[in-house]
Amino acid sequence: MWDPVVLTITLAGIATVLLLVVATPIAWWLARSRSAWKEIIGAVVTLPLVLPPTVLGFYLLIAFSPNSPLGQGVIAVFGQGLPFTFEGLVLASVVYSLPFAVQPIRNAFEAFGDRPLEVAATLRASPWNAFWTVAVPLARPGFLAGAVLGFAHTVGEFGVVLMIGGNIPGETKVLSIAIYDYVETLQWTQAHILAGGMLGFSFTVLLAMRLIEKRLGWSPR
Repeated sequence: MWDPVVLTITLAGIATVLLLVVATPIAWWLARSRSAWKEIIGAVVTLPLVLPPTVLGFYLLIAFSPNSPLGQGVIAVFGQGLPFTFEGLVLASVVYSLPFAVQPIRNAFEAFGDRPLEVAATLRASPWNAFWTVAVPLARPGFLAGAVLGFAHTVGEFGVVLMIGGNIPGETKVLSIAIYDYVETLQWTQAHILAGGMLGFSFTVLLAMRLIEKRLGWSPR
């Protein structure tokens, strides 16, 4: 029963690291750009917030199928496709949880405005140095919130992981899928244990977010 728990934590940990790597440049561009495409790109990034998970999973499954150009390219490079693999779950998790990481980081970048960067520029700091020594430290609450929300959202995924990963024990059978299986086979005790754990985890995440906001005097908009 604990294999799905370990798999879920591993998936959420890897996805969270990748989320921060991918979300940071996107959030920075959205916070600083004056491009006419800014809001369109922002809407695309936040689309998973309103798009049904099964729809997103369906299109990811089609996009990376062995018959698609993208899927064939992945097979040519890595020797295997992404559907129904752990790597496919990681990709789907990053796409699905992206807005939960981008939005807090973007809000944090926007909160401190232009002044700190202008001061850094007068001290001859390059844009790259100013980003790492000024912008990133000031946006620390956003990174923390993005990491917590991204991890928690990945743990609770169901529709996306079912579509792209299926239900393969030890490979793609994560916690939410395991609970569904136990309920479907009337194994109520196991379902109660895992569901209760998820309930406690969700409450802990929300409480942690409140404490973070209170301690740092900041909250995501």
